[in-house]
Amino acid sequence: MIKFLKEWGIFLLIIVAIILSRIFIWSLVIVDGHSMDPTLADKERLAIVKTSSIDRFDIVVAKEETSTGDTKDIVKRVIGMPGDVIKFNNDKLTINNKVYSETYLNNFHKQLANGTLAETYGAYPLTNSLTEQNRNLFVSLAENTKAFTTDSTGNPSFTVTVPKGEYFLMGDNRVVSQDSRAVGTFKRSAIIGEAKLRIWPLNKISLLK
Repeated sequence: MIKFLKEWGIFLLIIVAIILSRIFIWSLVIVDGHSMDPTLADKERLAIVKTSSIDRFDIVVAKEETSTGDTKDIVKRVIGMPGDVIKFNNDKLTINNKVYSETYLNNFHKQLANGTLAETYGAYPLTNSLTEQNRNLFVSLAENTKAFTTDSTGNPSFTVTVPKGEYFLMGDNRVVSQDSRAVGTFKRSAIIGEAKLRIWPLNKISLLK
């Protein structure tokens, strides 16, 4: 037994450390759908840190309760922190009376302004999670939206007060994303962790901002 521990002890400790860190510190998630385009694409793989503190504009993975009572993991961006007052007015974001520039939306803002966003949506490949009906809906939304960021009723000017202890999450692809505008805010316990690293595809491995 002593000989076995001398030969394999360090190796076993490394395996145990990896398993424990996988359970308590980090995890992997697959992006499902187009709600984080163009920042993150459908089927990309991310590494998340469960112990990370959550700050405004972090990309996080959270558990969302579905209409059937089940839960699913979603990837969204933190826009509102607990107690924040968020205002959108024709794509200008103000939080607690301070204006913020959402540079990560610049690409789709430009496409919406020049009329090419609907074409981008129309070119999405059909998958098990994206039917032709849903893709056509995306195109229609892009053609008819009053701004890139609207509330759940299509109003380009709206205000949200985030409850204490909760977070307002939104997808970067605001025209098609189902997020806190429709399903409400998320408690801290529903946020699994912060997405830190894109690990797949290999040619797009990068830290996330």
